[in-house]
Amino acid sequence: MTLVWESGGPCHCIVEHHQGYLFLFTDATKDGKPVNNHYLLRSPVNPSNVPATWENVFVDDEDSVIEDVDFSDKYLVLILRKDGNYRICSVALPLGKGQIHLKQANPCFLPLPNFVSQISPGPNYDYHSTTMRFTISSPVMPDAVVDYDLSTGMWNIIQQQNLLHERTRILYGTASSANIQGKSSSMTEVKSENNPWNELSEFYACEHHEVPSCDGVVVPLTIVYSHTNKKDNSKPGLLHGHGAYGELLDKRWRSELKSLLDRGWVVAYADVRGGGGRGRSWYHDGRNKKKCNSIEDYISCARFLIDREMVHENKLAGWGYSAGGLLVASAINKCPGLFRAAVLKVPFLDATNTLLHPILPLTASDYEEFGYPGDIDDFQAIREYSPYDNIPKDVSFPGILVTSSFSTRFGVWEAAKWVARVRENTIYEPKRPILLNLTTDIVEENRYLHCKESALETAFLIKVVDS
Repeated sequence: MTLVWESGGPCHCIVEHHQGYLFLFTDATKDGKPVNNHYLLRSPVNPSNVPATWENVFVDDEDSVIEDVDFSDKYLVLILRKDGNYRICSVALPLGKGQIHLKQANPCFLPLPNFVSQISPGPNYDYHSTTMRFTISSPVMPDAVVDYDLSTGMWNIIQQQNLLHERTRILYGTASSANIQGKSSSMTEVKSENNPWNELSEFYACEHHEVPSCDGVVVPLTIVYSHTNKKDNSKPGLLHGHGAYGELLDKRWRSELKSLLDRGWVVAYADVRGGGGRGRSWYHDGRNKKKCNSIEDYISCARFLIDREMVHENKLAGWGYSAGGLLVASAINKCPGLFRAAVLKVPFLDATNTLLHPILPLTASDYEEFGYPGDIDDFQAIREYSPYDNIPKDVSFPGILVTSSFSTRFGVWEAAKWVARVRENTIYEPKRPILLNLTTDIVEENRYLHCKESALETAFLIKVVDS
């Protein structure tokens, strides 16, 4: 075993070998200073024990960030993000010597559909093949598994749920969404061969907005709504959020949201700080002692939807999964009158007590994210936003559906004790129930249970928000 590179601290890195060079894709500190995004280094393969000399492959470009890389025998593929938009390009290998601007490498940009929210490389086991596989995600298109021929730029969809196909007319045509607003759907009139991506942008609009948070930081907000329903201030809305672990917010098309969209709902996604939407600094500004930034960002996006009359002021619902449940519940504690309903899936609701017990599963890994309560400063910071410790008294809460199971990393008791305290402290309103749904199975691994739970969530939202 040979040491090829040593970092100055915790970082993410991937090492690849290509024709006498080692390539390193990393977000390690550079010249002793932290960096906001990944960058690509290379070094000649050195069989001796002399330390390798690493150099940057591309000149740093703040406007076009490299999100991921993949190698084949003759091509380097780069997944790029520019102004929140994703692109993918191939560069012929080998590269010239010294740092170069990406445009000097004559990149071939591969075709993509509109509003791409994520690009995930496939396994790509055949190193000598000129074809690479990727999964393309969008808020207005089912995930597409695509093979790109890097030598010609041609592409082919290998797998994608086809909502526009003739055989799905009953499910996605006039039978399901004909007269929701008194207008018939034209989805069945579109032929899949005329829309090779099976995009739904002809039926559902996608918009990107920049929302100023309470401290002036601009937060990306994505909204999706149906073209057949006029955008006005009477619409109900559903605001998704996560903002933890530096993970990208899941904005992929989900078929279960079609029921809400066709009923005139606006579905929004808030890329709050703490997530991975804008590099490492964006992540660090929403973790540990700065976790309150995530919550304030989410509240600012909720107010933006109402103030801009995209959503009715009394018809906004929140949705959070896992650590996103902490985000939404904390926002409700701060501004209970801002939301009409909320869905919290396997939520992290009792941060203070859970983090005080290191024997619980995966708790040690969460100290990096939320702080270590054995430290008095971290303890006070956690208590400031922990949903269970900040439930207001004698106020009206939105209707809330909490779902959890005995097989999740966050204990089922968190959901149970949080619901009990909310019922005890807040004013009871029959039209805004606080519901708890517990299962003994892992819903994510059971398609039937997943569909059943999604139907329950949708029915709950429609009942509480539209009543």
